[in-house]
Amino acid sequence: MQPTSRSEHAAGTQQLQGILRRVGMIGDMLDRSVGNADHPLRVQIERFEGPVHAVIDGRHTTLFGTNSYLGLNFDPRCIAAAEQALRQWGTGSTASRVASGNQDGHVQLERVIARFYDRPDAIVFSTGFMANMGTICGLASDGDLILYDSHCHASIIDACRASGATFKPFKHNDPADLDRLLKEATVPASRILVVLEGLYSVWGDVGEVRKLGTVAKEHGALVFVDEAHGLGIYGENGRGVTEAQDAEHLVDAIVGTFSKSVGVIGGYCVTNHPALKALRFLARAYLYTASLPPAVVASASTAIGIIGSEPDLRASMWRKARRFCEGVEALGYSLSAAPGPVGSIRMRGLVQGLDFWRDLLARGIYVNLLIPPATPGGEVLLRFSVSAAHDDADIDRFLDVLRDMAPRAISA
Repeated sequence: MQPTSRSEHAAGTQQLQGILRRVGMIGDMLDRSVGNADHPLRVQIERFEGPVHAVIDGRHTTLFGTNSYLGLNFDPRCIAAAEQALRQWGTGSTASRVASGNQDGHVQLERVIARFYDRPDAIVFSTGFMANMGTICGLASDGDLILYDSHCHASIIDACRASGATFKPFKHNDPADLDRLLKEATVPASRILVVLEGLYSVWGDVGEVRKLGTVAKEHGALVFVDEAHGLGIYGENGRGVTEAQDAEHLVDAIVGTFSKSVGVIGGYCVTNHPALKALRFLARAYLYTASLPPAVVASASTAIGIIGSEPDLRASMWRKARRFCEGVEALGYSLSAAPGPVGSIRMRGLVQGLDFWRDLLARGIYVNLLIPPATPGGEVLLRFSVSAAHDDADIDRFLDVLRDMAPRAISA
């Protein structure tokens, strides 16, 4: 290894100082905005009392900021499967899939997912983030073009950057803008990957999978859909927005996560293309990280079986989501999307958003506070999610609190 020159050392030091200044400025801004008051980064759950109830700061709290859309993280069948795997296989795999971490449970889970999606093969990753990173970087590289929806998740953006491909956003859910970019492309269509989501988790709006997929296929591009928040919720079989819009034949690769409806952690990719097998050699996020713990694998397999065989659970979630969203709109609040498992209430700036979020927490209601730059258009949003595990009393209580807070929240 060659020794670092003084000039290189000085440049590195200057770059590090710049990073620290930028991080410090962000921290100072946050401190000025919130002072010593509660904010989302300070919330600590002391214990859970089920999938949608917990104790925070000694106070019983109903969770309307959880992604446990079906309550399966506390389903007795999933817990029993995890316990059995824990006793039989131990606490962790201790290795990657290509080393000694490829256990029978991982292979069986991939078969369960493939059958669920009615596709020939699936590959499991250790997180949903890694599933996006590994799949996108495996499908696209230097000389390729990625066109992605401007509202896509940060993991997709990071994957585009890491791939080495050229990447450009198209306007959110806009087939005409995608068509324009495809016509302007200077690379063959076979080297273009179009990326979108089934359900966007900030606004809670569904992706135009069928319309965008049709445009992409007219040009001959590959289509990639992230169904992280749609899995278990949309479609006759719970396969997501892609299934609900009868667009599965237009999509080349579907990626999802186990950390929402499935109730654990992990990610996956399914496709009809035989080339998927090559991802096991191309996806660094698969090759160079430990495989999922056995208990997680067993719980995930059980949960996917439940999702595929018990549509009443999905129907219960939808009934509660519609009831809650209709109640919120009746109170005069502005929702960002049509009723669904996740949505957002628009706030008028950071001060109102923080105050409103704190008041809800003090009254035993937990939601997510979303602020720029993580939100489209620089909006400040209170994101909520509805679960099949919520009962009518939970929803009524949240609506009562919103009714009490409405005069100052909605006033101009």
